[in-house]
Amino acid sequence: MTAADLDDYTWINDSAKADKVAKALLKWGLDAGASSFCHWFQPMASTFRHGMTGQVQLSTLEFNDDGTPTFELKGKHILFGETDGSSYPNGGMRATHTAGGYLCIDPASPPFMRDDNIFIPACFVSYDGKALDEKTPLHRAHQAMSKETARLFKHCGFEVKGAVNNIGLEQELFFVPREAYQRRMDLQFTGRTVMGKMPARGQELCDHYMSPINIEAEVYGCMKEIQEQCYKLGIPLKTRHREVAPNQYEFAPLFGSVIVQTDQNLMVMQICEEVARKHGLAALLQEKPFAGVNGSGKHNNWSISTLCGTQLLNPGDLTAKSGNPNLFPIVMAALVAGVEEYGDLMRLAIASPGNDFRLGAMEAPPSVISTYLGPQLTAYLKDFSEGNVYEYKPATSPINLGVDIMPIVHAPAEDRNRTSPFPYGGHRFEFRAVGSSQNVSLVNTVLNALTAKKFAEISEGVEAGKDAVAVAQEMLKKHFKVIYNGNGYDPAWPAEADKLGITHIDSGVEAIDKFVAEKNVKMFEDLKVFDAAECAARRTILLDLYVGTIEMEVGCMIDMINQHAIPSAKAAGIDAAGMSAGVVKLEAALKEMHAAADEYEAAKLARVLRLDTMIDVRKVVDDVEAICPADKWTLATYKELLFVDVGKFA
Repeated sequence: MTAADLDDYTWINDSAKADKVAKALLKWGLDAGASSFCHWFQPMASTFRHGMTGQVQLSTLEFNDDGTPTFELKGKHILFGETDGSSYPNGGMRATHTAGGYLCIDPASPPFMRDDNIFIPACFVSYDGKALDEKTPLHRAHQAMSKETARLFKHCGFEVKGAVNNIGLEQELFFVPREAYQRRMDLQFTGRTVMGKMPARGQELCDHYMSPINIEAEVYGCMKEIQEQCYKLGIPLKTRHREVAPNQYEFAPLFGSVIVQTDQNLMVMQICEEVARKHGLAALLQEKPFAGVNGSGKHNNWSISTLCGTQLLNPGDLTAKSGNPNLFPIVMAALVAGVEEYGDLMRLAIASPGNDFRLGAMEAPPSVISTYLGPQLTAYLKDFSEGNVYEYKPATSPINLGVDIMPIVHAPAEDRNRTSPFPYGGHRFEFRAVGSSQNVSLVNTVLNALTAKKFAEISEGVEAGKDAVAVAQEMLKKHFKVIYNGNGYDPAWPAEADKLGITHIDSGVEAIDKFVAEKNVKMFEDLKVFDAAECAARRTILLDLYVGTIEMEVGCMIDMINQHAIPSAKAAGIDAAGMSAGVVKLEAALKEMHAAADEYEAAKLARVLRLDTMIDVRKVVDDVEAICPADKWTLATYKELLFVDVGKFA
């Protein structure tokens, strides 16, 4: 077999070729000391699962009839597996008496080796074919996007076999001293602090962002080892730097296929947690570990290219290779229409529990789903929509530094708008509102699905006798309102967006409920991404994740007040009555949440509990911490947690 054979995914249907692949994997593994393998899959709603994946590691050691040992790995072993489908979040699609779950190899994502195990990326489905994982719907949506790209481009005179979605993920996270982390139940159980007084220094001077990483401190060695481990797995983790908040950092890889990049990001997060431990640190991947400083995101840079390498979002490349200057505005019209019509699904895709603290908080884009295109492209598409059709040629702007020996800087057509949830940055869009803890499969499932849907609508118009340009022009006229080039942090923008009818959903709980909106279910069913039962199940799973997260956070808060804050206050002679009353309020709210009629009502109550009741109680506790002598306060403080490069405080 050759590399070309593996690039042709039909090898999975040829048992002889599958046996050859298995034999090669076995030899590769044994030569490197790996004698086990597993199917590596992505259960739904795995925020608190280490590595966010599932696996059962199986030894390749077998015994011959005479008792002598041998190693065996056959094609059937790598192609398929079976496991319990009922013990993972499944939204009612599986039960203990109907528990079948089936694994099959994902040939689009390469196997990799770590320690003594070969990992085989896999999809996970139920006995009746329902997707029980995050990967299968992503494949379905990606396939739909590829097919609809080929269909549309053929109508526009450009024959292609399909398309691929490429992404690049900017992974933000915090590193904190492990000794302090181990004195915080909330960080260990939930990934965020539910109480804690801000120290005298935070991020007021913007002195952390992209400043040097202290080469003598723990984080530098930790980040180097993370990169080294990633390189060994073929993960091109190119960038490392400090982020805005104290103790906040970022890694970013090279662009790559959405299937592979999603898999690799899950392994990056796992490696971060494991390597941090070796260096006396804890890696925090949750969106908002600390109040008072920025939280973490995972910017999802997103583009599409044909299988022959033509970049759909690069106007010069697309025009040159297709010979059709109208194809770029047709593509952009479809994307603008998709963002406007399915903005609720985009908001749903980023409705991780931690994002409720970030969106619109001057550290992440608002919960209004709009797109920034920049003045040049916006003006061009306006002309296009009104019938003035010509080729888009973005102009750069020369910047003279005023120093003779310095080169001229050429600014692109678009500025960088960090307040937009989905800005166009020249050749790519950047979904900036994605949460740092998320598996980005659902995010990219939605983006690929809405793209496929709008490409299909233009094709249907052409097949009904219309001109593709005319269909795209009508799309732009109808959906142009979703283009917003202003300041997304402007307090007046959400109200303005409401008047325009642009998606604006502050509550992650309400966003999750959009999974079962009629138009969304229809789109997913039309594209064969989800059926109605799968949509309903995922709504349930995401709501249960939200409720469960808050339940754990409240439990931690109650225990920490009772076991630490109140005893500390009493030891210092400080009145603890306010904190005791706070515990009563928390317990009552938790009881009300547990008594809710269904998961949606419970989630709505959980959100109020988290964003109102817990914050009120936290203020009482933080005020006590502020006046409690340091030697009496038994919880690790923000000043101990947030300044790992500075040293220990007395």
